[in-house]
Amino acid sequence: MKKKMLSFLLAVLLTACLCSGCGRKTTITMNVEQTEISLSWWGNDARHEYTLAAVREFERLHPDIKVSCHYSDWSGYQQRSDAQMASDTESDVMQINYAWIQKYSPDGDGYYDIRELSDYIDLTNFSEEELDFGMQNGRLNALPIALNTQTVYINQTVYENYGLDIPETWEDLFHAAEVMKGEVYPFSMTAKSLWFYSIAYVEQQTGKQIMTMDGDLNFTAEDIRMMMEFYCRLIEEKVIPQPEYFDNLKLSTGEYAGTLAWVSDASNHCGKAIENGYEMVVADYTADDASKAADGWYAKPATMYAISKHTEHPKEAAMLLDFLLNSEQMAELQGLEKGVPVSTSARDYLEENDMLTGIQYEAFLKMSEYSETIAVVSPYLENDSMIDEFRNACNAVLFDQREIKEEADALYVKLQDLLVQAKKH
Repeated sequence: MKKKMLSFLLAVLLTACLCSGCGRKTTITMNVEQTEISLSWWGNDARHEYTLAAVREFERLHPDIKVSCHYSDWSGYQQRSDAQMASDTESDVMQINYAWIQKYSPDGDGYYDIRELSDYIDLTNFSEEELDFGMQNGRLNALPIALNTQTVYINQTVYENYGLDIPETWEDLFHAAEVMKGEVYPFSMTAKSLWFYSIAYVEQQTGKQIMTMDGDLNFTAEDIRMMMEFYCRLIEEKVIPQPEYFDNLKLSTGEYAGTLAWVSDASNHCGKAIENGYEMVVADYTADDASKAADGWYAKPATMYAISKHTEHPKEAAMLLDFLLNSEQMAELQGLEKGVPVSTSARDYLEENDMLTGIQYEAFLKMSEYSETIAVVSPYLENDSMIDEFRNACNAVLFDQREIKEEADALYVKLQDLLVQAKKH
């Protein structure tokens, strides 16, 4: 996929725990023959509540279908998915990560081909370019819910209290740390966000992308060393806390004066701070100068829905999937919690009802503003093992006094090996 495709997509957009075994059965309830299907997703309590409410509405509209719901937070969800996909016990309809198409369906037959269910799912709500995110080897494996990119959120209230402007450049953040003197962290992020942030920094310095869409590493060992040096400097100069200790609640109290997070996580990260009276703003993507704004930043589907290839009830599963993506009822309940919907019918409903507002929408507008620069992420770039190895190598330098060049050279080899393994699976 190319950058211009992402620009096209954004232009269009602008105008109870998870169980391993899900029964697929038919029951009789109040003289109505019911077909039972299952739905799984991850998220916070708010997502669970509105999704359960949506399922109840779907069942009211379709009394012949019963939906068994299985949900959890992110922790453990992927591990359970590994086990379920291996044992053919996954839910009929499931929320998946963009990278999972490559992970679970490298040849395209890991999920049901949704095009075969077009009589029950209105695919006209999606352009061919949008559908292409879910295509694998000629089969439509999944449908995108919204588009996503890492975004800079800043507590303007705290910055103004220290006499600081909203940071724009990399050095602005280090200057903020000097002014805040350890009383407040000017920025914060999870390990995954720090992986992407370090990539953006080095891509801007070198002018080359870290890897191709097919997972071939473009960075050299020297480029990896530069990523590690940037990571270590952020922590040593107290720009950010260690990602292992990232605490979302500290954003709401002003102990963290900013964060890097996905568009779809804007409300989750900034909502309580706003409720507490802080002014949270969406800042520009960090860059040395305006000519490099958003270079090194990546976009992808926020999350996606797929249907199990083992489902015994593909029609009913497709009807549920259509409801989750395209119905006014789901659009009303979900709002922008997962980002601005890709589905035109869902998006039109939000626009007609003045629901395209708030920091989530502001983050989406920022992504749209730089759509010509932001690239589409390779699924291989989100490899959890690569992110873990990067963090471990940086910590070895920070806390074990290991030589950074040696660690970078070793990490480069590990990253190459992990990409080879990922392509085999």
